[in-house]
Amino acid sequence: MVQGTFGYLDPEYFQTNQLIEKSDVYSFGVVLVELLTGKKALSYDRPEEERNLANYFLLMLKQGNLFQVLDDNIVHEGNSEQLISVAKLTKRCLYVRGDDRSSMKEVAMELEGLRLSGKHSWAQTDPNAEEMESLVSVELKTFVNGEGNGTSAVYDSMGDHIVLPVGGGR
Repeated sequence: MVQGTFGYLDPEYFQTNQLIEKSDVYSFGVVLVELLTGKKALSYDRPEEERNLANYFLLMLKQGNLFQVLDDNIVHEGNSEQLISVAKLTKRCLYVRGDDRSSMKEVAMELEGLRLSGKHSWAQTDPNAEEMESLVSVELKTFVNGEGNGTSAVYDSMGDHIVLPVGGGR
């Protein structure tokens, strides 16, 4: 039995009764819209056209009214270029057909690329960045699925610990 919250569930699921790998991408797109707008995914307190935030966001984007739907704080902190880039990425996450959506790996890579490019305020350089990097650097290991493709990276916390013998145990 699938459990989820209306407003976040993949619209394709309602037609097929099947969740796919890219169903999570849709849900992530809804979270991005919430972050960009400062509003809840679904609210019956809003006018009917605005109740489903993802649909309203896409409508405003299509009409060229992106900055009308964005949270004022986001607009003041960011620049037009970065907001448009994130809005376009969000749009690709919210395609109705799962096959048309980017994969979660592609979304993550694009967000990381935007962060590293320095275009975004969250990528501002820190004068102590080099020192911070050495303090928090971690070794990542890629786990390989049965097809030989790397699927994820995780922190190996056990590699950084010393195992000491414990006597008696009581």
